[in-house]
Amino acid sequence: MAERLPMYGGQAVMEGVMMRGKQSVAIAMRAPDQQIVVHKESLGAVYRSRLTRIPFMRGLMMLWDALGLGMRALTISANLQSGEDEKLEGPALYLTLGFSLLFAVGLFFLLPAAAGQLGEFLLTRSASQSILQSQQAASTSWAAWIGNLIEGIVRLLLLVGYIALVGKIPEIKRVFMYHGAEHKTINAFESRADLTPEIVKRFPLEHPRCGTSFLLTLVLLSVLIFTLLGPLPLTWRLASRIIFIPVLAGIAYEYIRWTSNHLDWSIVRWIVRPNLALQRLTTREPTLEMLEVAIAAFEAMRKDEPGVT
Repeated sequence: MAERLPMYGGQAVMEGVMMRGKQSVAIAMRAPDQQIVVHKESLGAVYRSRLTRIPFMRGLMMLWDALGLGMRALTISANLQSGEDEKLEGPALYLTLGFSLLFAVGLFFLLPAAAGQLGEFLLTRSASQSILQSQQAASTSWAAWIGNLIEGIVRLLLLVGYIALVGKIPEIKRVFMYHGAEHKTINAFESRADLTPEIVKRFPLEHPRCGTSFLLTLVLLSVLIFTLLGPLPLTWRLASRIIFIPVLAGIAYEYIRWTSNHLDWSIVRWIVRPNLALQRLTTREPTLEMLEVAIAAFEAMRKDEPGVT
């Protein structure tokens, strides 16, 4: 039986790649002078705590990883590109991060919820004008179901549309190329290939544990979970969408983890196709120089991993 390899993760940053292991995180970046700069730090104790071994709870760790460690890595890379005089730090940094978080929650959770509530209201009002009083309860239930479906469709369209739109920005295109470099490097490692740019370039752009797959899974799960909640007043509807984000994250993480561990099953390879297809929007074919950066980040991270010399 082949030894199971560690499930390493990563993220593209500005002109670079972050690679996260069990003990440390490494960020390799191409500086303005074209030199590769590596920033490395140990992960907090929480990454080695029991939380990371508890099903569903470890999904919250991934959410924190994306929001906390991921934003920190982006900030470090952006500051390297901007220089000393334009560094984003202190109150300005926290204000920017807070605004970005509020914008994401508002755009992808609250706005679709409001759209679903409006659809439910219009359907209920239309039905109440054309049916008997005794049938109104059933019509309200169907209106709530359709309203939640509208909400899910709007959320999915916003996610795909937003990714497609920002992908047209030249700077984001380069980030997506580094995203491709990150995937190829991890794919090469998991295939036990030599980590050289020429060899790594042959591997696929898609990876089953990608954060893009996580987001799509979370959105699709939200349709099911929020539909089960039934009709709610607007205030409670909006509040529930925020409260249930950790629940959705936990379930989505377990799904992604399970599918990535069972890719030898043909049915699993079939059901992950939508996740892999969406990654075509968030990855681009990297250059050899970008692959060199991704490999540098991966090798720097691996030096602190248990059993690696």
